[in-house]
Amino acid sequence: MGLRDRGVEIKTPEQIALMRRAGLVVGQTLELLRGHVRPGVSTRELDAIAEDAIRSSGATPSFLGYHGFPGTLCTSVNDVVVHGIPDDRVLAAGDVISIDCGAIVDGWHGDAAITVPVGEVAPEVAELLRVTEEALWAGIAAARLGGRVTDISHAVEQSVRSQPATYGIVEDYVGHGIGSAMHQPPNVPNFGRPGKGPKLVEGLALAVEPMITLGDQANRVLDDEWTVVTLDGSWAAHFEHSFTLTPDGAWVLTALDGGEARLTALGVPFGGR
Repeated sequence: MGLRDRGVEIKTPEQIALMRRAGLVVGQTLELLRGHVRPGVSTRELDAIAEDAIRSSGATPSFLGYHGFPGTLCTSVNDVVVHGIPDDRVLAAGDVISIDCGAIVDGWHGDAAITVPVGEVAPEVAELLRVTEEALWAGIAAARLGGRVTDISHAVEQSVRSQPATYGIVEDYVGHGIGSAMHQPPNVPNFGRPGKGPKLVEGLALAVEPMITLGDQANRVLDDEWTVVTLDGSWAAHFEHSFTLTPDGAWVLTALDGGEARLTALGVPFGGR
């Protein structure tokens, strides 16, 4: 493992393999939680399911105790953008919940997020989820060895801006490097010009995570010092994956299939092993 380009951590293949193990724990936990999202379940119940699943897999929750965070998950409902704290809030039909999950295997991290509808949701909300997830994959698909971090940023923004409707792209919270710590350099914004930032090289791992709103992107942090909500009360969606690049292409460490299906559909080489 080496450090270069302003503190960017470069992993060995063996370390990336451990990140894949952590990523699979995260991906499997999120799929388990997707099946438990329904009207009447509380965010605290989802958190307990996640902690049990992560620990039963031989991993450790990344978020629990991180700078004092009290949950295994971030559970962000409706107008909560990110960092919602699991509690006794009960989900209702028509809600959406963003579930952000992290796990550690032998000191190496995986981090991913999904936004899940609770039963039937309004058409514009369903479209928000589609647009946000599509932007995530557009960002990953834009990454190439020898490229730059903001190639990803630009692709995320262009994906969102190309939609018929207008959406807010949250600017205050961004993707990040990941590896022996959950949050590392470089930042990966969800907007900006391409061709800037650290070079994309083999051994670099990044978490890409667009946060998109139905209204304005402006937000504030509640008194609990964690929960981020939109200022205008508009609903938000959040999708995230951790990925790396190999000589063969992109490898999504937190996707159960390594990202093969989505990348192939986008005409992008799959670099999984």
